[in-house]
Amino acid sequence: MWPVHDWLPGLCAWLKETPWPQVETMSPAIALAFLPLVVTLLVRYRHYFRLLVRTVLLRSLRDCLSGLRIEERAFSYVLTHALPGDSSHILTTLDHWSSHCEYLSHMGPIKGQILMRLVEEKAPACVLELGTYCGYSTLLIARALPPGGRLLTVERDPHTAAVAEKIIRLAGFDEQTVELIVGSSEEVIPRLRTQHQLSRADLVLLAHRPRCYLRDLQLLEGHALLPAGATVLADHVLFPGAPRFLQYTKSCGRYRCRVHHTGLPDFPAIKDGIAQLTYAGPG
Repeated sequence: MWPVHDWLPGLCAWLKETPWPQVETMSPAIALAFLPLVVTLLVRYRHYFRLLVRTVLLRSLRDCLSGLRIEERAFSYVLTHALPGDSSHILTTLDHWSSHCEYLSHMGPIKGQILMRLVEEKAPACVLELGTYCGYSTLLIARALPPGGRLLTVERDPHTAAVAEKIIRLAGFDEQTVELIVGSSEEVIPRLRTQHQLSRADLVLLAHRPRCYLRDLQLLEGHALLPAGATVLADHVLFPGAPRFLQYTKSCGRYRCRVHHTGLPDFPAIKDGIAQLTYAGPG
């Protein structure tokens, strides 16, 4: 996923260092003239404002007050309320936490149904996930794997990976079924064949940073890790969006592409989608 703590510090630093121009005090008459525009913007984009408040302002406040990151707080909730060894109950507990406690920016149940259905239909022997985050989509894939199936999941943030590891093992999946690799996707992909014995990925889930999707897809192609007929799923292709990735997959001639239109979990008015690609092989 795209956790806020990855980009929030940079945004705060930019706001602090930017030399903002001096603006004279606005007269009440001018302020009143702008009031209808402000109200219109607040109404039209209210869902985005709510998302901003929940993912930036409230999350930052709770991080400061608790001394823990949101993923750690979510794991504490899971540890208290979920049944160990029951992946379905753990997923439901994470959904409840995100809806009623703190917004987790996870895949959510609607997209999760699409993911599980495709894994069950394709019955991949080996799945590669880029972007473990808290382990939510990892559990969905692991539950739907065929007997003997294997999942390799990659997370760049070691703190988030530590939480995901606990959730995955709490759900009852061992390292033979789910292997968690800590590192950036750009560095891990070239080593998958030699260090992790991955000769081919029948299904790939891109769920890390949309801006990295195109680079990592081309890395997978370049290292011959995608067999003909492989399925590539890419989350968040509409929000925050991956336009260069979509343009490439639709124009290069090596993929059949469709987009499953959904909304964000708990924010259905914010439109998003999962791209489903079928690889035809090197052109």
